[in-house]
Amino acid sequence: MIQTVVKRDGRIVGFNEQKVMAAIRKAMLHTDKGEDERLIYKITDHIAQRGDSQMTVEQIQDAVELELMKSSRKDVAQKFIAYRNQRSIARKAKTRDVFLDIVNIKNNDVTRENANMNADTPAGMMMKFASETTKPFVDDYLLSEESREAVEKNYLHIHDKDYYPTKSFTCVQHPLDNILTCGFIAGHGASRPARRIETASVLACISMECAQNEMHGGQAIPAFDFYLAPYVRMTYIEELKNLEDLNGVSYKDLYDEPLIDYIKQPLDGLSGKERAQQHAINKTVGRVHQAMEAFIHNMNTIHSRGGNQVVFSSINYGTDTSAEGRCVMREILLSTYEGVGNGETAIFPIQIWKKKRGVNYLPEDRNFDLYQLACKVTARRFFPNFLNLDASYNQTDEWKADDPKRYLHEVATMGCRTRVFENRFGEKTSIGRGNLSFSTINIVKLAIECMGEADQEKRIGMFFAKLDHMLELTAKQLDDRFQFQKTAYARQFPLLMKSLWIGADKLGPMDSVQSVINQGTLGIGFIGLAECLVALTGKHHGESSESQELGLRIITYMRDRVNEFSERYHHNYSVLATPAEGLSGKFTKKDRKEFGVIPGVTDRDYYTNSNHVPVYYKCSARHKAEVEAPYHNLTRGGHIFYVEIDGDATHNPQVIMSVVDMLDQLDMGYGSVNHNRNRCMDCGYENAIDHLEVCPKCGSKNIDKLQRITGYLVGTTDRWNSGKLAELNDRVTHIDHGPKDLFDE
Repeated sequence: MIQTVVKRDGRIVGFNEQKVMAAIRKAMLHTDKGEDERLIYKITDHIAQRGDSQMTVEQIQDAVELELMKSSRKDVAQKFIAYRNQRSIARKAKTRDVFLDIVNIKNNDVTRENANMNADTPAGMMMKFASETTKPFVDDYLLSEESREAVEKNYLHIHDKDYYPTKSFTCVQHPLDNILTCGFIAGHGASRPARRIETASVLACISMECAQNEMHGGQAIPAFDFYLAPYVRMTYIEELKNLEDLNGVSYKDLYDEPLIDYIKQPLDGLSGKERAQQHAINKTVGRVHQAMEAFIHNMNTIHSRGGNQVVFSSINYGTDTSAEGRCVMREILLSTYEGVGNGETAIFPIQIWKKKRGVNYLPEDRNFDLYQLACKVTARRFFPNFLNLDASYNQTDEWKADDPKRYLHEVATMGCRTRVFENRFGEKTSIGRGNLSFSTINIVKLAIECMGEADQEKRIGMFFAKLDHMLELTAKQLDDRFQFQKTAYARQFPLLMKSLWIGADKLGPMDSVQSVINQGTLGIGFIGLAECLVALTGKHHGESSESQELGLRIITYMRDRVNEFSERYHHNYSVLATPAEGLSGKFTKKDRKEFGVIPGVTDRDYYTNSNHVPVYYKCSARHKAEVEAPYHNLTRGGHIFYVEIDGDATHNPQVIMSVVDMLDQLDMGYGSVNHNRNRCMDCGYENAIDHLEVCPKCGSKNIDKLQRITGYLVGTTDRWNSGKLAELNDRVTHIDHGPKDLFDE
């Protein structure tokens, strides 16, 4: 008697007679004679009783064919055989069609899932081939039945599912001082410790590039200014020593003499040690500038992850008040302002200015001049973004203004928004930690399923019940992935688990990573709060205070449940305002197919990013900020606020400062500004003219717009998927008349 069945994917399930009967009945319905219930029961019972205790799907189907051929209904046997062949062809055809799209470099949502990767190159193709074949393996062998069903039915999206079997993690904030002072081995040959700014710059690049090959998410440096500052002084001393060799005079008393700043000045009228000191400063500034140029150039040209993809890199800076740290910041900003190549805007690294009162925000602050420069650079080049260290949830009592290592107690973020700070298992810091994995709940579908209930209070109650179930399921799915990740050996991550992850220095090559990875976070994300609210109340949170109140209830509930999961599973769970790129259209397409076009819900090709006010909703920047601000404290796994402005912002850094003021006033954590930037794809020329059609430099009509996609920039919209392109076309500006109206309603 058959008791269990081995499915094609290897899973073992209980034998279900109804499935055999349904298959025979379907074949009969395609014949002229129709159904024969007696024969259906006879064949099914015969196979069930005489079969082995465990059989494969193919063996059972072979038995059905044999019994049908023995019966008087050979016409049914023919239909059954034909149907089996069609299903086999269909299964192969699905994979074939995906592969042909990749081979023929089709511009679709499979090949444009990640706008930062060129899937048209051989390496990019190989990465997509691997990705599309790995995902089904994960579904079949690594996910629980409940998780797999949630994914299939469009309730849940598991991010970076193709990397699931590798046991890799999402991202990490590099403790770059470990690399710079100790060097590292990540392949054949060791990298020695840095002794000058050029070497430090190169090692910063190599650290992120090597770690990117071990991980599936972004790489960040949490205190770029503090880490590189000592190498400015080393370079300065080196220049003084060069002068000693040239002049035969000792300048040792200048080696450690404090400097107010590193500013290039003419040597006219200077003599003796004063002239030598200024000459060394001038040479040092020039070398720091070149090192920063090289750093930016490398981060935009060094490909990693085997997919013709540059490193998804971020750097945080802004709070080092030393002369050397200020020199690093000034030159990285000036290099960014100048651009790369033919003056193009650099896509990476994503630069993040850490704004802090008493350090760089107020006119009397030491680094206020650099903050002004940062706003000027952002007005032209989109970066840096702005991280508000003064937000109530971004502070810690451990931070002291006179602590030379105060950066250890400053939150740092990834460019697209990932935030890691709170920690149940160690120090509250961002450094040496990162996100392990995250999954996103389709809260829009949950709301759509409740729309049939006329009573709004009951409708909302139904929604919370569904949300609670999905939160439980997602927390369990993330724990399952964690249990799989922790079985990895340290040697599988030769840089990450030796020099970067907190506590990893205590691991041997054959030790599992179990003892250290709980320092990371597990993120439960959401998408489409606006559409969810329209389904539940008829309006989104940008247009209704009632909807805003419900939106905050929903995300607060998620936050509270996530805190409970942290206690239950002993992990650092957090709520993430999902940076949906490929996901923005995936959920929507399936929901529209199932539920049809619902105005304000499924009538566009994308769901609104996380808790944002819809991109098409016309409102002032102030209104948008006031609506989105309360969600930042609730989404400590990561969030971002941005303002869309029109025209050329290059000569108007004041509008950038106004946005940072809103971050400060409304207790927001992280924000930025989008504006117009045209790019000639043939010669690299850029300007901010509206509706540019012909390049004024080379005459090309191959013009594209440089745009932010989820928090980072993409050099060409040709690599955007259909959902994000639709969102881009719908974006409206939040400032109608200029910076003076920024706060107007």
